[in-house]
Amino acid sequence: MIRYGLTLTAAAGIAGGLLAATPAAGDSDPPAAPEWAACPAGVVTTLPLECATIPVPLDYDEPEGEQIEIAISRMASVSPTERRGILLTNPGGPGYSGLSLPGELYDRGIPYSVLNAYDVIGMDPRGVGQSSPVSCGFTLGQAYTSNIPPYAVDAAGVAAHAEVVKDVAAQCAANDPEGRMQHMTTANAARDMDTIRAALGEEKMSFFGLSYGSGLGAAYASLFPERSDRVLVDSNMGGTSLDRDTQRRFGLGLEKRFPDFTKWAAKRDDSYGLGSTPREVRATYFELAKQYDEQPVPGFGGTEFRLYTFLGTYKDAPFATIAQMWQSLKVGDPEAAQRQAEQLDTTVPADPAVAAEPTEAAEPVPNPSDNALSSYLAYTCNDTEWPEDLATYQKDVETDRKRYPLFGAASANINPCAFWHNDPVDPPLDVNPEGPRNVMVLQNLRDPATPLLGGELVREAFGDRASLVSVDAGEHGVYVFDDNACALNTATSFLVDGELPRRDMFCRAS
Repeated sequence: MIRYGLTLTAAAGIAGGLLAATPAAGDSDPPAAPEWAACPAGVVTTLPLECATIPVPLDYDEPEGEQIEIAISRMASVSPTERRGILLTNPGGPGYSGLSLPGELYDRGIPYSVLNAYDVIGMDPRGVGQSSPVSCGFTLGQAYTSNIPPYAVDAAGVAAHAEVVKDVAAQCAANDPEGRMQHMTTANAARDMDTIRAALGEEKMSFFGLSYGSGLGAAYASLFPERSDRVLVDSNMGGTSLDRDTQRRFGLGLEKRFPDFTKWAAKRDDSYGLGSTPREVRATYFELAKQYDEQPVPGFGGTEFRLYTFLGTYKDAPFATIAQMWQSLKVGDPEAAQRQAEQLDTTVPADPAVAAEPTEAAEPVPNPSDNALSSYLAYTCNDTEWPEDLATYQKDVETDRKRYPLFGAASANINPCAFWHNDPVDPPLDVNPEGPRNVMVLQNLRDPATPLLGGELVREAFGDRASLVSVDAGEHGVYVFDDNACALNTATSFLVDGELPRRDMFCRAS
């Protein structure tokens, strides 16, 4: 997400005949209207939301077969006379619950003109949260603690992690005896969105999604172009899926973003002592990474140092915590550094960045982030094909370690998708350039998780359907989640009045 990213929870042309032939909600009798009620525990927002569930086919090729439940939330329009329709939202992941997002947007100050125009709808995608959740059975103490691979200092490090993720893939298979995970694809999630549209009695649907949510919006606009109204895709991955190229771009993203932090820290050298110039601060990063590679302490080594620094750059506000963590490591206080590091991932409570030390408990303790970790893997591994040979990952790690020395040897490392247990039920979904001109691509220039290249690729793939609004900023998430007046005004005008810039445009720094 937009939460600190695709992280510890875990992050052109028309599609082929199989996707085109797949039944959509609007092709049959519409589903029954949902029965709205109080939201389940955990959906906590300042403004109370209504929640409901909608049945959808597990397999859209068998629409009358097994059904699963998709949980949705609603913040109804505050001005029915100005109501345009529904605005479905998604916070990213994949694997993040979206039920609370309408309330979070309200708390963050989304303009009332948008709240007048739409019922804002949240959703837990299939397999996530309240929507028929899946589980790989992750427990505390496992070696696998993050869907972002660890930094591999050499080829042996890649091979060692391969053994870990091979076991994870087998574990996920063992915990999925009915084969539900194979139906967790972005294309199926987009079909679920169209079922939601039909159940709510709407001819068209608008959408706002961030990070992985941008891929979900691109998928919906590609599969159902004539049913898409206004589509705002923010902090873009580069297509409809979190594929291998997207993961590897974490390395590029941190290289682009890191100068924002080094400039900030250099101006505060008298306080933090990390270097008086950006070059010196960057050198301090490599010194600390090497030191803790060679002399790790329990629960904290070079891998954790790099990962938490990466997480901290998702927003500007945590820069002080990054600097504090580095300072603690410089003075030899890793326990303080661990406490500060935990503050850099505040998105999923109780989700440890580093595995807890194994205990003597009779039974393993379930990981509170089991579902988030599991659903991320299901979508990521099912959407596209991943290389299966170890040598490819070792070669890519070596390449990206040199090309993107800050983090490239992490983002290019192997993950469980190399050993995944099922073949995709959908072919990879390309962005569809045929359809109405109704897509705004919103992108910060120096986003560490989804760098500018992702937005440029999506804009190019949509062709005349889209305009790119690029913003001179470094955070992950633009609309409402950042504070650029130009971007806010431009995106609001699009959602409310349909004003899509005729050409790509650039927003200067606030």
